Amino acid sequence: MSDMKLTVKVWRQKNAKTSGSFETYKVDANEHMSFLEMMDVLNEQLVKEKKEPVAFEHDCREGICGACSMVIDGQPHGPLQATTTCQLHMRHFKDGDTITVEPYRAKAFPVIKDLVVDRSAFDRIIQAGGYISVNTGQAVDGNAIPVEKDVAVKAFDAATCIGCGACVAACPNGSAMLFTSAKISHLGLLPQGAIEHKHRTLKMVAQMDKEGFGNCTNIGACSAECPKEISLENIARMNRSYFNASLTTDK
Repeated sequence: MSDMKLTVKVWRQKNAKTSGSFETYKVDANEHMSFLEMMDVLNEQLVKEKKEPVAFEHDCREGICGACSMVIDGQPHGPLQATTTCQLHMRHFKDGDTITVEPYRAKAFPVIKDLVVDRSAFDRIIQAGGYISVNTGQAVDGNAIPVEKDVAVKAFDAATCIGCGACVAACPNGSAMLFTSAKISHLGLLPQGAIEHKHRTLKMVAQMDKEGFGNCTNIGACSAECPKEISLENIARMNRSYFNASLTTDK
């Protein structure tokens, strides 16, 4: 087991109404720890020193839920592609490294405390899409509804979005286009969601704009930093759907 001595610069902010700043800590870790376990070690150290621990989000710690959202050395979830913070291990850093950790920075993601931001704007975008109201009758076997393989694959790939917000944090405009388009795609590509697809698209895009997210300028950082590698094709698909719905749907 290789021990490491690290310098960790962490953003500390009491709440959304106060200004924050970086504080520097020395942390002893080892290469087999995950990044969150290293943060746990830091917090244990702070508690022993009778100081307030760093607030950060986490849940499953298995790369599934997307709760572990933080920016590490300028990159959402850290330097590895297709990896969440909880699955980033310290062996990807070197003994003596200085690591900077800060929250997602976007107008629509206000800081709650330290590294924790309010991502409820994503929930409201999904809620704006409403429910699938088509009457499906009794529950049927999933294989009873024919879906073309390529369509099913595209829907599944879009559905892998975990809503972590890395796309917003990576985008210099703070855009939520990748997230919104992924949700619209995975609902609209399947037969059950196709009937209300136009209205859903208009409502979800309108809510996205209402939340204060920035515009998409096709930089592509969102997809590059996405831990689930959601494709930019979803944004193009949503733009086509939105244009079509705008022309053919009663508001």
